[in-house]
Amino acid sequence: MERLRARLTVPVLAYGGILMAVMQTAVVPLLPDLPRLTGSSAATVSWTVTATLLAGAVLTPVLGRAGDMYGKKRVLLLALALMTTGSVMCALTSDIRVLIAARALQGAAAAVVPLSIGILRDELPPERTVSAVALMSSTVGIGAALGLPLAALIVRYADWHTMFWVSAALGAAGLALAGWAVDESPVRQPGRFDTPGALGLATLLTCLLLAVSQGGEWGWTSAPVLSLFAGFLLVLALWWWQQLRTGRPLVDLRLAVRPRVALPHLTALLVGFSFYANSLVTAQLVQAPTSTGYGLGLSIVGAGLCLLPSGLTMLLLSPVSARISTARGPRVTLVLGAAVIALGYATRIADSRDLWVIVLGGTVVSAGTALAYSALPTLILKAVPAAQTGSASGVNVLMRTIGQAVCSAAVAAILVHHTHPVGGLPLPALRGYLLAFATAGAVALAACAMALSIPVEDGPAKAGRSSLRRGRAADPLLEGAGES
Repeated sequence: MERLRARLTVPVLAYGGILMAVMQTAVVPLLPDLPRLTGSSAATVSWTVTATLLAGAVLTPVLGRAGDMYGKKRVLLLALALMTTGSVMCALTSDIRVLIAARALQGAAAAVVPLSIGILRDELPPERTVSAVALMSSTVGIGAALGLPLAALIVRYADWHTMFWVSAALGAAGLALAGWAVDESPVRQPGRFDTPGALGLATLLTCLLLAVSQGGEWGWTSAPVLSLFAGFLLVLALWWWQQLRTGRPLVDLRLAVRPRVALPHLTALLVGFSFYANSLVTAQLVQAPTSTGYGLGLSIVGAGLCLLPSGLTMLLLSPVSARISTARGPRVTLVLGAAVIALGYATRIADSRDLWVIVLGGTVVSAGTALAYSALPTLILKAVPAAQTGSASGVNVLMRTIGQAVCSAAVAAILVHHTHPVGGLPLPALRGYLLAFATAGAVALAACAMALSIPVEDGPAKAGRSSLRRGRAADPLLEGAGES
């Protein structure tokens, strides 16, 4: 039985990562109908997405730090429990206010991936660590690609609450499996939790992401948006000052600003931007009516199925990316991944009218994303002490989230400014979609250049060496920090 539990650790954690991505995308097919179903406005309904984004961004680094202090498995189970509770609440209500609050609870699932990466680092033998981390990182794209068509099918053929009952059942299964198959990590960084730092981080992230996500609707030069940006800068300055003067900070900024940590974080932001444009724009483009001259008129189910090859590609490429990282180093894998993303968008620009080319281009983008996402956590783990794995991985996932939020705002602004009337309705022109692809491709090239600038040091991070269970005297990722 003990051997079976050990063999299931990676699949169970990967299942949790896929669940997290499914929860983020599950509500998308419902958005057009939610105003009618809940008796609310379209602007209010959009908060079912915004609340999950904000909660996930805030809770990811906070729960990552809590995992480093109190035990990664314990906090992982808490995140899964909050996600499942949120699903049950969604299934039981048609009140938009309760629905938004429940979606915020589901946002806690965003911490599952960094916590799982920390557990894998602490628990697995050296020969399995890199490949397992690569798979865990790819679950974000896999879940997003699988969640949309699954949710669309459920919404189309069943009552909309059924979708949340299904997600609640899946969450409960993940919670039970994680409780049984995952061992608690022995690596801890004891101390008092930095509550002022957590509140400060929550405030500045709320200001930033709220301004970015609502700027298009409220107006980028409106008083609320400008006030949010000003508040973000003010709170950021105060929070930075507080973190540098705290004995046990929420985020170790002295470590975070080192090039080997800061550059992967910034690259994660750029990769998150370029990755998200693929699914965001593709779904809209293929659903556009044929009267536009370029749209295919597909249903939401058809659009979701167009993204399915992308998710399968990420699943299949995770072991390949691990082999490249082992042979050449994760920096090479990251550079290659960003370059492949740019190649995928070049394909989209060349032809965005034929379905097979659209699917091919999207699949190429996902292939590059699989390579990049698998390399980023490995770079972070090599550069930070083992006791700060959860916190540092949480910040890296946070940067991806910020990149996705900025991408959503940028794509919306581009499409709004490139519209033409079709049947009396303003719809995005093909030129707008192509410009969105070009923007995402340019960001991917910037990510490639930034990845090339990540330094590779010969010496291991001594602070991260620790004796772990299962007979490991030192951290294999830190031992390999000089490899490239």
